[in-house]
Formats: sequence, structure tokens, C-alpha cells
Amino acid sequence: MKVSYNWLKQYLDLNMPAKDLAEKIERTAVEVDSVTVAEDGLKKLVVGHILSMKKHPESDHLHICSVDVGEDEPLQIVCGAPNVDAGQKVIVALPNSRIGGNVKIKRSKMRGVESEGMICALDEIGFSKDVVPKEWADGIYVFDDDVPVGEPIYHYLGMDDPIIDLDVTPNRGDMLSIIGTVHDLAAIYDQKPEIKKPSVEEDQSLDANAEIKATADAGLAKAYKLRVVEGVKIAPSPTWLQITLWNAGIRPINNVVDVTNYILLKYGQPLHSFDKDKIDGDIVVRNAKKGEKLVTLDEDEHELSPDDMVIADNDQPIALAGVMGGFNTQIDDDTQNVVIESAIFDSFHIRKTAQRHVLHSEASQRFERGINPDGVEDALNEAVSMIKQLAGGKIAQGIVTASEYHPELPVISITAERANHVLGTSLKLEEIKRIFDRLEFPSVEHGDTLAVTVPARRWDIHIDADLFEEVARIYGYDNLPVTLPTGRQTIGVLTSTQRLQRASRQILEGIGLTQAISYSLTTDAKAKMFLMRDSEPTKLLWPMTQDHTTLRMNLVSGLLDDVAYNHAHKVDDVSLYETGRVFYKDSADQIRPEEVEHVAGVITGNLTDPAWNNHVKPADFYLMKGMVNQFIVNLGIKGEIAYSATDQYPEMHPGRTANISIHGHNVGFVGQIHPQIAKMFKIKETYAFELNMQALIDLPKNDDQYQPIAKYPSVKRDISMIVDSETTNDEIVAVMNKRGGAYLSAIRLFDVYEGENVPDGKKSMAYSLTYVNPRETLKDEVVNAAFEKIKKRLTADLNAEIR
Repeated sequence: MKVSYNWLKQYLDLNMPAKDLAEKIERTAVEVDSVTVAEDGLKKLVVGHILSMKKHPESDHLHICSVDVGEDEPLQIVCGAPNVDAGQKVIVALPNSRIGGNVKIKRSKMRGVESEGMICALDEIGFSKDVVPKEWADGIYVFDDDVPVGEPIYHYLGMDDPIIDLDVTPNRGDMLSIIGTVHDLAAIYDQKPEIKKPSVEEDQSLDANAEIKATADAGLAKAYKLRVVEGVKIAPSPTWLQITLWNAGIRPINNVVDVTNYILLKYGQPLHSFDKDKIDGDIVVRNAKKGEKLVTLDEDEHELSPDDMVIADNDQPIALAGVMGGFNTQIDDDTQNVVIESAIFDSFHIRKTAQRHVLHSEASQRFERGINPDGVEDALNEAVSMIKQLAGGKIAQGIVTASEYHPELPVISITAERANHVLGTSLKLEEIKRIFDRLEFPSVEHGDTLAVTVPARRWDIHIDADLFEEVARIYGYDNLPVTLPTGRQTIGVLTSTQRLQRASRQILEGIGLTQAISYSLTTDAKAKMFLMRDSEPTKLLWPMTQDHTTLRMNLVSGLLDDVAYNHAHKVDDVSLYETGRVFYKDSADQIRPEEVEHVAGVITGNLTDPAWNNHVKPADFYLMKGMVNQFIVNLGIKGEIAYSATDQYPEMHPGRTANISIHGHNVGFVGQIHPQIAKMFKIKETYAFELNMQALIDLPKNDDQYQPIAKYPSVKRDISMIVDSETTNDEIVAVMNKRGGAYLSAIRLFDVYEGENVPDGKKSMAYSLTYVNPRETLKDEVVNAAFEKIKKRLTADLNAEIR
């Protein structure tokens, strides 16, 4: 909320710079985003009086103006604004002045005519177009006649008023108002501000309850009150009111609407004004009916949901309750009779409606955070009094009340001993009571206990801890004693899971992959890709964008987005990995998804850069499989790693994908991305893997992964055989390991051949076998005996022909 420093000074004695006040607020109450003074950076802008005006001889829209700026001679200024006219008092940028955007104005010629400055519009001197009144939106600004010529403009436009922008947290909705901020600052500086209760001059000839009737469901509107003012004259608001509104970031509209916005800023109580003559019958607060539509004040049509809360007459909705009024009952230049609404609407309904229709207004912001029940009627009374003062008319006698809300004020008991224990202070009960007196929290002493009554304006306070926070705020956080922590000190260590996760990143980076971080939210289609188990998607109720609607159930799709991004930026060689959580739901009824740690990687193009001595080749299945295998081996997981061909992943190439299992436990997959999926992502041939990292963490590990080097020489034997084409390497290696004896330490396939001199349906495979005895030198007869057993079992079990 943007708070005017000058407005605060109407209630409080603040003899300090605005920046010092802002720092105090930030240290005590809520965060302050900024302190700005609109005149900063501007120079030599004065009030000018247009003495005469004539058309430019070389232009249809330009005018040559003679402008009195308080100097000896008037200035000649060329102006193209459509509303410029003789007799006006306007904003003049003198030669060598600075206007908005740090633009310097110099003497110049416009189509051959000298111009000694510039007549400015509000947006040209730094005002946002969103706050410029509509009557000045397409032209220059014109001052009232009583503004003195030649004076700097800043005071007359409120540009010398420091604006403190408060970042109000959801629990401090009371500070979304000037009065709420004044209450807090009064407690901080121990002052007693005079906040007058409004008085109303009612016309005895008019009865509000006879003019209009209203009903409301208390579940939708805890409080709902109306007042009627008849015979108003719609006109622009006085300058002081317009300045107050645009300094707060609100565009002035007219004297009735501006009053409701002024009251919103002052009390934090949203009001809405209806044109009484446009209301058909009685007013009712209800839920919208299916199929109903409403055109709001921004002239957008909204199709309403039965969950939306509306203000309606006998015929149709006339406002989206607590969010925005309806175009069909807006105040316009012809309005004569006005109905003013003040209410407390259900915050849940307001928040959902604002989100559903993407209508976040000043009113909805306050209804979502809470409304002071004690201010509903006061705000309504002051509003109608101001309308009578600014727009004339008669205030009907009485208030139309559809529902009323007066909450029971909570009483919380605390002790000085407990407060001092929590805060580390040594305050006496009398000192604590004085703090609550400053906050205007009534309190009564009962022995060692202080019973504190929380006023309705502080609905964020519920328990004794909230009161301790209030004591700390007003006493001063800077005054709280500083102590070092006591107790036994221990050295922080990583858990075994954290160590393994950190090691996994080091391993993957060591084998050539670069870490990537993707969003946990993705599209519904991408979330359902590469599923390692059956799962229902977890969708957000109110996603921020269409690309982030569903919690991911895989990591690979996010990495493919990264590959596509790199390809789009002419980077063809990409090797990435990511560790993170995926989210599984066993059924759609499951409230919270199960979070499972995964790790995934992708490679496309070359893993390394080509050089004169490094003849690289593009990544393939075997490179990806080797990296995954090395990753698992380096983690030290016990058990045999097995790869089995699979076509269970529609997004993977059916002939180049394998499931990965360790000791019979499936832990992931590795393979090539299906060409159709690659085309969909607009990427080149890509290989990927994804592993269940949680399963790898849970599997037993080998703490000592090293093996001592044998003291004795190894013996090697090569064997070549012809086997059936369907016979796999795993089958051959399994036979060798089973029959190779105790000293067989390594088996390496070094040749595979199919073609000439090999029968059809057959293939030639050659292996190198290494034997080592760690205790003594191996003898040839021992090796030969073991080697013969292997040849015999290969022939018998696999029908191999030894060459």
C-alpha cells in the first residue's frame, strides 16, 4: 500500500525525514518497498498562464502560445495538445528543464517556429498513465484559477509528498489503511492521535429503508449495510482529493466514486456506489446462477460460476461482490441518486472469485486479508457525508442493514515471567501493560497475570505468542538482549543419504555430464511421459501458466526441453543430468503425492569436442549404457547389474532401450528417445537414462570398493567360437563365469563378426579370459584344465563351435 507521509502527519507529530520513518516501520511492523518523492529528478517546471494562442502556419494541429511564467516577458511555446486554450494555467517546462524520464527540454524550432519550452501533460512529467484522470488523459493538465503563476508546480500536484510503499503481509491487513497505519505508528512513538467519529446530516424527509431493501446470507456477507443519497450532481473531484488518490496509485473518476476510493484508503473498508435508478427492485447478496453473465466496470464480460458471490437486483447481477462493480449500475454523468454499500464478505469466496476471473482489485485485496468490523458503519457514514459535501444531495435517514457482525473480542492472559522467558527480557508487568496501553489493547491485572482484550481491528492476534510479538515490536527488536547459544556444540555432518546424493553429482560430472535444474511443474502430457510406474497426475487448481499445470512424474521430459532450448540456440552437443523429485499418486483420490528422488541424463551429438588427436563420434546407446553402468558401479551398490531389452516405454526407441536391474530390483531404464518424440521436442537423435535414486540409496552398498593388486602375474587365454545368432553375450559370459574356476578374474569380448566364411544364422565371437591367483603363481596345467571346462560347457550348453 502506498501511504502518503503528509496524510500521516495530519494525525501524528512526525518530526523526522520520511526515510527515517520508513526504516522505523520496517524494523517494527511491515516491510517497506520504497520511499519516493515524485518531484525528484525534475527541474524548472512552473505554472504558466496562456495569454493568447494562434494556429501554427505550417501545421493543422500545432498552436503558438504566448505563456506568462512569472518572468519579465512571456514565452513563445508551440503546443500540439488538443485541449490547449487561451486563459488556461498549465504545466510549463522552461528551457533547460528536466521532465519525466530525465528528458531535457531545450529551445527549439517546430516547423520553423521557435518554441521556448514545453506545455506538459501529467504523464510527461512522470505520472503513470493509469492514474491520470480521463479528462486530462489525452491532453495537457489545467490548474485551478487560484494557482499562482510562475510558482513551481510540485506542491500543487502533490509531487512534494513522500510516498512510503508498504509491503503488507497477509496477517497485517489492518495496515492496508491510513487509520490502521496511524494506530501502529501511534503505539511505536507513544502518541495519542485524534481520530474523529464521523457525523451524518440526515434528511428527515427521506427514509433509506423505504427507498431500497436488501437481504444477505450471513455465510456470504457477515455484515452488509447500505445508505442512500439522492439529488447528487456528478462532477470532477476537487484537486486535493484527486492528488490523494493518484499518489496512492488510484485514478480519479468523479466526486462520488472518488469518495468511495478515499474511504477505502482511509479506513481499509471497500465501498461500492450504485446508481439507484438503475437497480431493478431489491438488492440481494447471493451465489451466482449457472449461465449468468456480468459486464464489470472494466467493460469485460464474465461468465459466472455458482461459486461466485454476486450483488443482484430482481433481474440480474449488478456487481461481483467484493471484487468489482457491474457496468450496468455504474455512476455516470447522469446519475442523480446513489446507493453506497459497505460490507464484510467471506474472504474465501472473494479470493477464489478474484483468481477465477483474474480480477485482483484494491477491494478484493482487503477482503481477502480481513476487514475491521468496527469500521464498516463509520466508513459508510463518512462516505455519505463527503458525498453531500462534494456532490450535494440529501442523505436518507437510517441505514439499510441486511446482516450485522459484532465479534466477541478475545481475551488472552499472559504473565511477565512467560513473556520475559520468550523474549529474553526483564520487563515488569507494569511495563508490559503500558505497551498494551500504547497499542490501545485494554488490559486488566489479576495478580501476576495480565488479561488483554484484543480489539476487532487486530484480527491477526489469537494466542499469547502473538501478544509477545506485539511486546517485542513496541519495546524494540533492537533493545532485545543478544546472547550466544548455549549447550553442547557438535560438528555438523552429512547423513549417509546426503553423502550419496552429493557423490552422485560428482560422479555424473566426472563422466562428462553438466547439471541442469528444471521446473517441477510441467504440462499434463509431459508429466505422463517416461513413466517408471503407474501413477495418476497431480494437477494444480490454479496454475500460473498453461506450461506449469502438473507435477512432473519423470525428469527426462524436462531435460529434453533443455536440449530443445540449446538446439534452438545453435548448440548441437548437449550432455546434461538432473537430480530431483518426481511425484506419484496411486489413485486420483490420494490427497498428497508420494515424492521419490530420481536421477536422469541425456546426451545428443558429441560428448567431447573434436581435435587433431581426438577423433570423436556421436553418442550412441553403448556410450549412454557405459556411463550409467559406471555411475552405478561408482556408487558401490552390491549386486549384479543386468540390462534387458524392453518396449514398455512408448517414448523410447523399442529396439534400443533396456531396463536396468540390480540383484533383481528394477531401478530404471536407458536408451534412445523415440524419433517421433524427438521430432515433437524438435531435437536431434538423443539418448537418455532415468534411475530411481531412492532405490539406489536403499540398496546395500560396498563400503570398500577397492581390490588389492595381485602380486603374481596373470595368465591370458583367447577363445573364438561360432554360435547361433540368437545367442547373447550374457549367456556366454554366464557359462564362462560358472565353469571358469576360482581364478578366472576377467572376461573381455573383443570381436563379433557375421558375414563371409560364417554360416547363415551364425556369428563369430572372440573373448579374452584373464586368470589370476592372488596367493601364488598360476601353473599352466591349472589354467588349461579350467579353460578346457569352459570350452566343453560352451559346446554342450550353447552348441558353440570352438575355432
